[in-house]
Amino acid sequence: MDRYLDALEQELRLMAEELPWEPLQTVFFGGGTPTLFDVRQTERMLELLHRYFRLADGAEVSVEANPGTVNLEKLRMLKEGGANRLSFGVQSFDDSILKKLGRLHDSLTVYHSYEKARQAGFSSINLDLMFGLPGQTVDMFADSLRKIIDLQPEHISAYSLKVEEGTPFAVWQERGKLQLPPEEDDLAMYLLLMETLENKGYGMYEISNFAKNGHACRHNQVYWRNEPYLAAGAGAHGYVGGERYVIRHSVPEYIEESLAGRRPIVEREQISPEIQQEDTMILGLRLIKGVEHKRFRKRHGISLYEAFGDVIEQYVQKQWLQDDGTNVRLTRQALPLANEVFMGFLVS
Repeated sequence: MDRYLDALEQELRLMAEELPWEPLQTVFFGGGTPTLFDVRQTERMLELLHRYFRLADGAEVSVEANPGTVNLEKLRMLKEGGANRLSFGVQSFDDSILKKLGRLHDSLTVYHSYEKARQAGFSSINLDLMFGLPGQTVDMFADSLRKIIDLQPEHISAYSLKVEEGTPFAVWQERGKLQLPPEEDDLAMYLLLMETLENKGYGMYEISNFAKNGHACRHNQVYWRNEPYLAAGAGAHGYVGGERYVIRHSVPEYIEESLAGRRPIVEREQISPEIQQEDTMILGLRLIKGVEHKRFRKRHGISLYEAFGDVIEQYVQKQWLQDDGTNVRLTRQALPLANEVFMGFLVS
């Protein structure tokens, strides 16, 4: 881990030298479990950020954590180092489900880690939930939902399980050994999620994200608005100047290349204007407020209807989209069908 931080320092130094950046508005430590670092390493991780980059006043600095990987000393170090938002990967409060997911924590650990985060002074906490999990019923999900609401986090993210290629779940599914809930139960869980959280004061601002007033994740909205973002660290993805890039995934290879004085970028792709328009539309429709006409024209130089008029009109007729003259957005009934709607905007 210390060598990884050595390599990260070299990458951050090179990145800061190459690009004359304005102060950062948001920072997100995640895509793994940065809280696996001990207290000393955690302090160094945050010190590297401040050494090579300036942060804007009021910048949002989020850190992902798995329950059980934090203690009070580490959490206080995160807070002192400038982190002001935590995101815990809870997934479920049912211990049998957590075992099936291969999680290292149980529900009791969630409560302990959450309490320590409050003691350390964090006033903006996200808890992740999942639904459509193996062996999960609607009642089991409802129980997890009640328990997460009882904790009163400022933000809740909830995602349906997606079986990714190359994972153990994908192998089990191919062998007929993965028993997932039927589609009607998966839909029932999503509808229950929306109704329950909105009744409890959580505004739905994205198809999988709910927040109390003032606590919507600013960093993730950068992605959904298809705006540029820097990336550093093994396996990270960035998007700058219309170019997407990927950092080397293998940690040993990342360390070797970075310590040799090279940015360990393994893929670069210049995104065409047509694909940028497609991305702005598909990502933007994830937001409940949708895609703004004015923002789209300013970004791409053409109107939404010049780019996607036929698709928008077709989906308005189907009552999957609505256009109030300012924004084009998903209708309430189309939220569970979002992926099907997005397919219509693929131009390649």
